[in-house]
Amino acid sequence: MHRLFQIGLVSFSAALAAMPLHAQTDSAPPSLSAKTGLFEMKPGVIAMAPIPDADQTAIVEVGGLETELSTGKHANATACLATAIYFEARGESLKGQRAVGEVILARTRQAGRPKSVCGVVYEGSHRRTGCQFSFTCDGIADVVRSHAAWARAKRAAALVMSSPSKKKVARGATHYHATSVRPYWASSLRKVARIGSHIFYR
Repeated sequence: MHRLFQIGLVSFSAALAAMPLHAQTDSAPPSLSAKTGLFEMKPGVIAMAPIPDADQTAIVEVGGLETELSTGKHANATACLATAIYFEARGESLKGQRAVGEVILARTRQAGRPKSVCGVVYEGSHRRTGCQFSFTCDGIADVVRSHAAWARAKRAAALVMSSPSKKKVARGATHYHATSVRPYWASSLRKVARIGSHIFYR
């Protein structure tokens, strides 16, 4: 039986829980063209790590975060960041997840890039081959299948958002890719770290 999970947020300290979630239904997944706004990689470049403790039944569906959250810009940014961390690095350690979050935050400070976290995460998502994170334009509903992995992603996002000036584990990286691939742009950037199954560049 599908259930609707709605998690309220009253302050930034609860920002990790600021995800209005919808129960999965038999209807078609929401249009990805509604998402706005990330990165210089083509879809599929970053491999999605498996969820060790996931069951085969979808727990919640995360969609339309940018337009559905109304609890403030910071909570909205944390929600988008947690979503990206979950779908891009949910099998990584806390350090690895923080590194992915730091890359997204670093992108908001780059010229010519969206200035908001949500804008960076969903940049180009309305184009099948123009998105920067494959989960935003692969046509597959963004379904969270593990409460534990989702909680870890939210924790990592909160740490990144609450300590922007803290020593960076990603060493100022603005790009990353999975160790299993070698994107065309890797040779033009400087490798600064390898954390878990990702290599980071700037």
